[in-house]
Amino acid sequence: MKVQAEISIYPLRTQALSEPIKMFCEILGNHGLETKTTSMSTLIIGESKDLFKACGEAFGQLTQKYQVVINMKVSNACPLDELK
Repeated sequence: MKVQAEISIYPLRTQALSEPIKMFCEILGNHGLETKTTSMSTLIIGESKDLFKACGEAFGQLTQKYQVVINMKVSNACPLDELK
């Protein structure tokens, strides 16, 4: 099932805020998910199984290096065909 998600990543106890966000988005991209990073969140479109697998992998890798909080909203009711 195709879904759209909005994810916000909050790196804790680090000065390098952009590094964990970049790392997270790269992992999502490696799974073939379409992403668009905005100033407050990352928008993602893809198959739900791919999205959840990629997010689990990304969270696991991030937490090996950083302390983070991730806030995620997922919808199957209004997925876009593409991010602009």
